[in-house]
Parts: sequence; C-alpha cells; structure tokens
Amino acid sequence: MFPNRIRYFNKYILNRFMLKFAVSSRNQFAVIRHVGRRSGKSYETPIIVVSKDEDFLIALTYGLKVDWYRNLLAAEQGTLRWHGENYPIGKPEPVDHSIALPAFPPQERMILRLLGNLQFVRVKPVTSPSTSADTAQTGLPIL
Repeated sequence: MFPNRIRYFNKYILNRFMLKFAVSSRNQFAVIRHVGRRSGKSYETPIIVVSKDEDFLIALTYGLKVDWYRNLLAAEQGTLRWHGENYPIGKPEPVDHSIALPAFPPQERMILRLLGNLQFVRVKPVTSPSTSADTAQTGLPIL
C-alpha cells in the first residue's frame, strides 16, 4: 500500500512540479511526450535520462508497466525534451543495467540504487533536434 501512495503522490503532485523544472533543466531530468495508446490523448511525463553516444538512456523508476513506456512501445515514437531541445524518438529498447547505470552521474546512480531501480531503456533520435515555437512547452496533461 505504501508504494502506491508514493506513486500517487509522485504522479499527481511531484510530477507537476518536476515537469516545470525538467522542461528547462540542464541536468538529468527531461520530459517525454507521448500519446495514450487507448485514449489518443497527448501527455508529458518527467523522467530521468542521460545521453550516451547519440542515444538516450532512460531510467524506468517504476518498472516496465508505466503508461509513458507502454505508450511509446505501442506508438513506436514520441518526443524527448532535454536541455532545451526537442528530439523525436523511436521505439524504446531494453538496456542491461550493467551498461546503463554507469552512464548516470554518481548522485543519480545512488538514487536509482536506493529506489531499487535497475531497469533502463534506450531511445534513439529519429531526426535532428528542434527548438521552434510550435514544439515548445505545450501544457499537456502529466502521466
């Protein structure tokens, strides 16, 4: 029951704050934009991400059953807003924690270990980044 309360708090309270922070941050927070696989609605979700080579590694802090991840799998596309840039991305691919975890800075590694998170995915940009006004913060629902 306690983990469900934490998820509820994070989804409806903390994520709203983190979304505003993640849109303009220069750290490991980013925003993933995705479309609901059943509703067709657009959503924005704050995530923890690092860049590795030309790809992005994303920590699945709540595991494989989170909506944003399942929506990206179904649609095979989404958008990652990271460091002020928008990156259209393709389908996420699982990545072994032994490869992904060392790519994160020491503080995030420690937090991810404390959370018990050892699940990660890799997404690849499908085109060049965009900063145009039409792709800026849209005020979409948080999921």
